[in-house]
Amino acid sequence: MENNIILKKVSKEYKDFKLNDISFNVPKGSVVGLIGENGVGKTTTIKAILNIISSQGTIIVLGKDNKKYEQEIKQEIGVVLDDSFLSDYIDIKKIDSIMKDFYKNWDSKKYFNYIKKFKLPKDKMINDFSTGMKMKLKIITAISHNPKILILDEPTSGLDPVVRNEILDIFREFIAEDEERSILMSTHITSDLEHISDYIVFIDNGHIIFNLPTEELLENYGIVKCKKEEFEKIKKEDYIKYKKEKYQYEILVNDRFKFKKIYPINTIDRASIEDIMLFYIKGENK
Repeated sequence: MENNIILKKVSKEYKDFKLNDISFNVPKGSVVGLIGENGVGKTTTIKAILNIISSQGTIIVLGKDNKKYEQEIKQEIGVVLDDSFLSDYIDIKKIDSIMKDFYKNWDSKKYFNYIKKFKLPKDKMINDFSTGMKMKLKIITAISHNPKILILDEPTSGLDPVVRNEILDIFREFIAEDEERSILMSTHITSDLEHISDYIVFIDNGHIIFNLPTEELLENYGIVKCKKEEFEKIKKEDYIKYKKEKYQYEILVNDRFKFKKIYPINTIDRASIEDIMLFYIKGENK
């Protein structure tokens, strides 16, 4: 499978934090979700890909070194960062005129079609937009030069479910238009990734904990609920981490079908991406 983004042993060291030999790929035609707590390296990884910060290691974007060919690459990617936007004191029409000068492939027709579709006011200053309207505008602006890659940092944070769903529809449409495209999306709202992502990269304390297909995570991972005496019979190699609750133990396993064959425990629930992340971060080892 060909990749639109390749990271090999990417590192970045700060005074109190180190991104440590991060390696993963973003395949063509896929949505890759980047998950983890605040301050563990997600945004640092994105900024390294964009060459906003210097880093060690190799980053290849669209077949090109991200440092040597930064300007060429930026013509082919759309970016939504928390602080990435123009002045609040311009309107939608002004953004169009600015972007025409910046992107050689800027598509005004596409831009205004999206503006109409999502009912954004053309004559209001962006400062008067709601949070959801501002995020829709950021994303519309990011995709209206027909990029090959979208890179998004917390694009649905703080939005209500209806607006979040509308934004996820934009992403689905973006990928469906061209099978060569990709999305790399960092988010705390892991339920969104269950609906849209193909792969999940989990970062904790500057390290990758796992990089797996979303379907595999949701199908195979499970949460076992058992009594203390049952828990004590379970071998450490047969589970990942556990939590001790008031009346029972809860255990995260990465193959619920295999586990059920080994241990006669009836209660094994599917694990959500959020469950999996929380067990890895908060769970205990024997």
